[in-house]
Amino acid sequence: MAPIVEQSSGELLGVVQIINNKAGYPFAQVSEEGVKGLCETLAIAFAQRSKPATLVRSKYDFLVAEAIVTADELDLAKRTARKDGRGLEEVLIKEYQVTLPALGAALSKFFNVPYEPFKSDRIKPADLLKNLKRDYIEQNHWLPIDDTTEGVVVLCLDPEQIRNSRIVSNIFPRSKIAYRVSTIKEFIETVDHFFGASGPELDATSVGDLLSSMDEGEIDSGDSSSDDVSAAADNELVKLVNKIIIDAYQQGASDIHIEPGPGKEKTLIRFRKDGSLVKYIDVPAMYRNALAARIKIMCDLDISEKRRPQDGKIKFKKFGPLDIELRVATIPSAGGVEDVVMRILAAGEPIPLDKLGVLPGNLEQLKKTISKPYGLFFVCGPTGSGKTTTLHSILKFLNTPDTKIWTAEDPVEITQKGLRQCQINKKAGMDFAVIMKSFLRADPDIIMVGEMRDKETTSIGIEASLTGHLVFATLHTNSAPESVIRLLDMGMDPFNFADALLGILAQRLAKRLCGKCKEAYNPDAEEMKLFLTEYCTELINTESFKRQGKAAYENVYRRLLKDYGKDGKFVMYRPKGCPECGGSGYKGRLGLHELMVGTDAVKKLIQEHARVAELFAQALEDGMLTLKMDGMEKVLQGITDLKQVRAVCIK
Repeated sequence: MAPIVEQSSGELLGVVQIINNKAGYPFAQVSEEGVKGLCETLAIAFAQRSKPATLVRSKYDFLVAEAIVTADELDLAKRTARKDGRGLEEVLIKEYQVTLPALGAALSKFFNVPYEPFKSDRIKPADLLKNLKRDYIEQNHWLPIDDTTEGVVVLCLDPEQIRNSRIVSNIFPRSKIAYRVSTIKEFIETVDHFFGASGPELDATSVGDLLSSMDEGEIDSGDSSSDDVSAAADNELVKLVNKIIIDAYQQGASDIHIEPGPGKEKTLIRFRKDGSLVKYIDVPAMYRNALAARIKIMCDLDISEKRRPQDGKIKFKKFGPLDIELRVATIPSAGGVEDVVMRILAAGEPIPLDKLGVLPGNLEQLKKTISKPYGLFFVCGPTGSGKTTTLHSILKFLNTPDTKIWTAEDPVEITQKGLRQCQINKKAGMDFAVIMKSFLRADPDIIMVGEMRDKETTSIGIEASLTGHLVFATLHTNSAPESVIRLLDMGMDPFNFADALLGILAQRLAKRLCGKCKEAYNPDAEEMKLFLTEYCTELINTESFKRQGKAAYENVYRRLLKDYGKDGKFVMYRPKGCPECGGSGYKGRLGLHELMVGTDAVKKLIQEHARVAELFAQALEDGMLTLKMDGMEKVLQGITDLKQVRAVCIK
């Protein structure tokens, strides 16, 4: 016996009885699957026949039943569509403001199949699409979008017709099929997302098409370097690597991770977007050596060397349509394979200082500090926290026709007119220390150093700042006060360093709430109490806070309410998710800042070689906002949430 069940409600509509005329033998799997398909088709037919006649005239009559449009409006829309030669869906959307979710719900009700909306972050299932061309998909109106425990998920415009044709089950004979219905607009968007919108030849070519067009017999996963070279020169592989880089750039990724598995496991390619890694595609194991070899060729690395890490740079303009550079690192990993990580360098114009997202109080203090005629200023934070971007924004603010600015960078990521920028070249003996010594003989007003990582470079920087130059540099430290101790531990003279120091700006990047779908709410008293307690965690150790007692909390609360409240209330936002942000609720990132100014009190503590805690407490007394406090104020501004602030701030 096989049940006939209505899918959406689970109602039993009937049963199909199967008689086995072969005693002692079980039913064949083909027979069982055939009966199951028959039951699904009968369930749809029975459900349709049980509905009133007025509700089954078309797949959009559910819109009338839900009072989204009237029956007269639907009839008029049909006549308009026929008259103008347009689709009914297009008319309903443009002239009657029917939303895509409403159309999807109507289709789901009509076909008795779940509705699947378009998702901009959906990963293309290359294995499912390797034998399917775009032309075929557009003509037949069905598309496999995922392989789940439920089976191969197939997106289509008419599930009943596709199921009855048995085309899908013939193409995927060993898989269960789970159908999903889509609006025409979202089906086209999904096809464009997987195969690329119309445009130049490479943009319109999908990664799946490139993989399927490669001759698997020509590329092998052996260890021969000569084989790797010939395979890397394969035209389709060249296109594949270019396509990966182009897609990463167009999707706003900062890094490309190529992670081959051992043995016959596939090579996973992931993109880092907004600080998080997301899967892009799986590449068959047979291409892994050729893939690494092709990238090595692009950045002039030794193809035969697979046992040691190598570093290089790709100037992509020589190979593709984009004028970008990529920093490449190859690292041997377990299983005799090589991982490749490519960082897309942020070329282009610097961001104006006022557009960096620095809080007004910090921005005013920052401008005042960097406008001094000489001294030393640091921007600190972990790799990828935006230090170089911030430094170039500062230089843009100071870049005037009467100022000479020299920079030493590794690599030069952002270019500015008026700056004299030098690229570090260790092979030629051009390191930071050598270039900085040259700068001192080149009549500079301002010097920017990409990173102060050793005693010699830092000593030259301090010397330059004490001899009338304004020096900017970056450090890989966690907070502004910790940067001071790091530099003193390098062996810097505390008196010279204290005299030279103007300030230190620590920063992090946190995820930004999606502007299209973020949801406003008023936090209750308990939530605000916890928020205020967390905001004041570091302040309670300062002398001024201790003197005020309980009134200190009230003063902080009143100040925050004055700066960020609306009609005497706080408004916060939470993530919701929409197609614009891929359902995550977040899109883009923003900076969190901690500015410690070199006040007389701070300089005195530096000369005394004080501990981090003492420097931290004094900086708070001087008005410094910690990274977390800065982030929490941006929560009250409605541009991020507390979860993201906590994710990047230790305290």
